[in-house]
Amino acid sequence: MINVGIVGSGFIGPAHIEALRRLGFVQVVALCDSTLEQAQEKARALNVPHAYASVDELLVHPGLQVVHNCTPNHLHAQINRQILAAGKHVFSEKPLCMTPQEARELVALAAQAGVVHGVSFVYRQFAMVRQAASMLRAGSVGRLFASHGNYLQDWMLREIDYNWRVDAALGGASRAVADIGSHWCDTVQFVTGRRIVEVMADLSSVWPTRKANVVGNQTFTQDVSAVYEDKPVTTEDFGSILFRFDDGSKGSFSVSQVSAGRKNRLSFEINGSEQSVAWDQEIPQQLWIGHRDRANQLLTDDPGLMNSDVADSAHFPGGHIEGWPDAFKNMMAQFYRAVQAGAMPEQPTFATFHDGANVMYIIDAIVKSHQQQRWVRVER
Repeated sequence: MINVGIVGSGFIGPAHIEALRRLGFVQVVALCDSTLEQAQEKARALNVPHAYASVDELLVHPGLQVVHNCTPNHLHAQINRQILAAGKHVFSEKPLCMTPQEARELVALAAQAGVVHGVSFVYRQFAMVRQAASMLRAGSVGRLFASHGNYLQDWMLREIDYNWRVDAALGGASRAVADIGSHWCDTVQFVTGRRIVEVMADLSSVWPTRKANVVGNQTFTQDVSAVYEDKPVTTEDFGSILFRFDDGSKGSFSVSQVSAGRKNRLSFEINGSEQSVAWDQEIPQQLWIGHRDRANQLLTDDPGLMNSDVADSAHFPGGHIEGWPDAFKNMMAQFYRAVQAGAMPEQPTFATFHDGANVMYIIDAIVKSHQQQRWVRVER
């Protein structure tokens, strides 16, 4: 069994634990949170045997091999440094960090530590996303013409919707692009095998001031007696981005956290010289395949119908519903196969610190493009 520790036990920490337990050869032996009381309460609820109040205490837990960083954004870089300094394999929530400088540093530290390192870009792990990538690699889509899509949510629709991510000191200079646009960029780069090298961005905040509950309750908390205070907003609610790939092909995408009715709609379409492929995370079992001279297709995630190199990403016979938790399991299975081998694979299919850094460079270029109102090269 591989012994794992979890740092942070908010929404995403338990999702990591659930996915790890489904692997069968990984055990979560400890977690830590901001206070010992919080850590102990979560450990009891999640049936984790040990609880700690600090990362340093967790890192010296006997026999610990891997640590997952599931904390808020502003803590990612420092905790990732601590894990690497302790010589543990590390799996970080995205974003990897908050600045390009931190990203370069963490990539170098991970290489020096010689550990397995991963970043939680989960959407590349859906069966139909991997099928689309396989089709691009096999040449069946033809020469890449264009890529476009969006990632739309509505959880920040109202003026009283407030969350730590709105605060640039905690969430970073970008919100919608960094939080969800990062997923779109990683997914489409994975599918196409191309790198975004230049961007032109227009970002906006629909609520320049938001009302935050003075007692700290945040979005989705129902409190009819709440008292609010005004908080200035410097991060974007919405953005439109044009981009260029390294092969000269082009595309565009939009991100929004204020699109009423859209809960978690990551979608993309890839247009090639032979076919098009399109996917929508809210109907994840379907891959649309577009043709010029014959009827279009809807391929479902039946492993018997998928390309053989990616069929293992669908775990059940066709017609059995699979979704986000199963993609999360795929991501963890790939990462932990590398942990079992004791080294990074030559061509990892899970996102690494290199991929996390790559997206940080894109986000930085998008922010600069908006500020300067011009095309900006992605500086890697």
